[in-house]
Amino acid sequence: MRDHDLPALERRRGKSRFDDDEPQFLKRGRPTEPLADPDSEPDPDTAERWSSWDDAVHGPQPHPAWLVTELAAKDSELGVLKTGKEADVHLVRRAVPDTDRSCLLAVKRYRDPEHRLFHRDAGYLEGRRVRRSRENRAMAGRTAFGRQMIAGQWAAAEFAALSRLWEIGAGHDRIAVPYPVQLRGTELMLEFVGDAESGEAAPRLAQLRPGPTELRDLWAQLVEALRVLARAGYAHGDLSPYNLLVHQGRLVVIDLPQVVDVVANPQGPEFLARDVRVVGAWFAARGLPAEQVDPGMLTGELLHEAGLR
Repeated sequence: MRDHDLPALERRRGKSRFDDDEPQFLKRGRPTEPLADPDSEPDPDTAERWSSWDDAVHGPQPHPAWLVTELAAKDSELGVLKTGKEADVHLVRRAVPDTDRSCLLAVKRYRDPEHRLFHRDAGYLEGRRVRRSRENRAMAGRTAFGRQMIAGQWAAAEFAALSRLWEIGAGHDRIAVPYPVQLRGTELMLEFVGDAESGEAAPRLAQLRPGPTELRDLWAQLVEALRVLARAGYAHGDLSPYNLLVHQGRLVVIDLPQVVDVVANPQGPEFLARDVRVVGAWFAARGLPAEQVDPGMLTGELLHEAGLR
């Protein structure tokens, strides 16, 4: 990820790096009790806040028809979809009062700098640079300001990658990602992937036990998604069955704050190879024939797609 790919951010709060390899998620994605939003005080009677759309960086245009962009809209906390050591994903309904205009959003919120870990970020940050030497030194030294800068890079990198991949997926290439609704500080609002009526999130690949036909189809979708990522110059960087959703038969790639520029990052090919090994091992363990899961061959193909071979 290069500096010019990142949207301008307001450095108000430091927030975290990325979700762990095996985040804890709620059974069947059902929301729990609402948690407080640190950015604004809800109405004590309704637990609603005014929409933050007006002061956020917006996702790519044209905006999807389902997205509520009216400034008269209010956001209501519905609960937590997933918890992790460094960030939680909340379920929020954005609706225009006294109308039928509403949508569900997944809101990714990182914890404050004192309660987050940055012990595994050095390799991912290679190839990402900011223009000011003071900021580079602060990030290298992991000062409090440096950790805030790093957090801003994670948020901006995920938002930029999702925006680009959404636009790519809207064409002829086969890759599905949640629509990146907005970025505000280091809080990301994303398309909710799941049942809009019940608020039940789509299951992670790790939760499924697909039969032979479905397994082959999901593997084919994954290989095509990896090809699209490679052609865009990306490796997911932390790919596993826990950050792949399956919604209505379609594989959806999520959790991209640690996205790696495979060309600019010296470790890019290693991150790409690890992504392939991890997901390949899951499919092989579920019964996909060994001749269809060849991590070495697939890695070589992806490196060729990325222009590295």
